[in-house]
Amino acid sequence: MNFIEYIRENNLVVILIYLLIMNLIGFASMGIDKSKAKRGEWRIPEKTLFLIAILGGSIGSILGMNKFRHKTKHRTFKIGMPSILVIQLLIAFVLYRHDI
Repeated sequence: MNFIEYIRENNLVVILIYLLIMNLIGFASMGIDKSKAKRGEWRIPEKTLFLIAILGGSIGSILGMNKFRHKTKHRTFKIGMPSILVIQLLIAFVLYRHDI
């Protein structure tokens, strides 16, 4: 069995591992950025934080925001991160319903 066949047969496992990794990255990026903000160091660009969420790390990013109390007063993050999660859940629901 080659790599492509393995992925086709194990779609759910591959997707879940990918989402786990992206959410760990999302959570960690919020903690790292908060730590850098406290020390006045170079920060992770907001575009990057949103990109991580869009690429599947929205839950981890939201949990990181709350755990580290980071970006919780920024309206774009307060509304944007949950909005990304809702859109992702809707897409997942549609794909599931249409058996894609």
